[in-house]
Amino acid sequence: MTEAPVTDGTTSARWSPGPWTGFLLRRAGGLAAVAATLVVVTFAMIQLIPGDPAEALAGQNATPADIARIRHELGLDRPLAVQFTDYLAGLPRGDLGRSFQTREPVADIIATRLPFTAELAASALLLVLAIALPLGIAIAARRSRGVDNAFTVGTGLLGAVPEYVIGTMLVMIFAITLRILPAGGAATPQSLLLPVVAIALPSSCVMARLVRREAGTVLAQDYIRTAHGRRLPTPRLYLRHVLPNLLPAVMTLSGLVLASLLGGTVVVETVFAWPGIGQRVVDALLVRDYPTIQGCVLVLGLLAATLHLTVDVLISLLDPRSALMGAENR
Repeated sequence: MTEAPVTDGTTSARWSPGPWTGFLLRRAGGLAAVAATLVVVTFAMIQLIPGDPAEALAGQNATPADIARIRHELGLDRPLAVQFTDYLAGLPRGDLGRSFQTREPVADIIATRLPFTAELAASALLLVLAIALPLGIAIAARRSRGVDNAFTVGTGLLGAVPEYVIGTMLVMIFAITLRILPAGGAATPQSLLLPVVAIALPSSCVMARLVRREAGTVLAQDYIRTAHGRRLPTPRLYLRHVLPNLLPAVMTLSGLVLASLLGGTVVVETVFAWPGIGQRVVDALLVRDYPTIQGCVLVLGLLAATLHLTVDVLISLLDPRSALMGAENR
């Protein structure tokens, strides 16, 4: 029989979370810190936008009395501390305020627009992977200095071109000159093609470079040379040995790419009149619609942070050593 440990009542057992629990707690704490920072930064950022929303809404022929009345109706005549407190009080309820321009809840605007932005970003990510994975692996397997140099120069030049420039060129070629694709809108499935290509091309260059580098490292390993020596069929070699080793790096960059694609849609959606959050933000900026700008930027930022957290968790599930290493480094 074992004796119960004797305590004097002044000490207690210290609870220590396991590596997985600690990993999740650290990531959740980081997400909470990012969310709090976004709330403060978005509110402060709005105050730096030049101009008076009341004047923009009142029109050129408005009198000072009309402007003062609109400012009072919008709550802009209250102290900033009171405005910020009211904004914080509504967040737990999902209340992001009402649009100055349309007077509809900002949460409803985002709920209507977000599916279009998500469709655009997800489709672009699929195209990025479809281009970058085979291209990067093929260049790494080729092992030709000339081909490698051409790949580096080509991806460097194309990756430096802004999305709106690519989008404008695509519209001129396929919508105006050839007239085979719509120039904008979301009326047909074909309307998705041009904005997806415009967003995906620069990111494909970045992803292809990463895949080329990682695939080159994997192909240089001894076990790959051994598999080649045993005349393992090439498709089986890449599916069983190369792709699994590329997966963590590709997943990490995919999360970053998807987050950047969400932000990159702001300009592209305007170029193609795509009815997503990005276009709504631009429209709101023109009339200084503070609540709409604030809510859209906040939601996009939270989505990007959540994507980073999700990718970290997925990579840790694929490679538990990453979570354990994080716990040991504390």
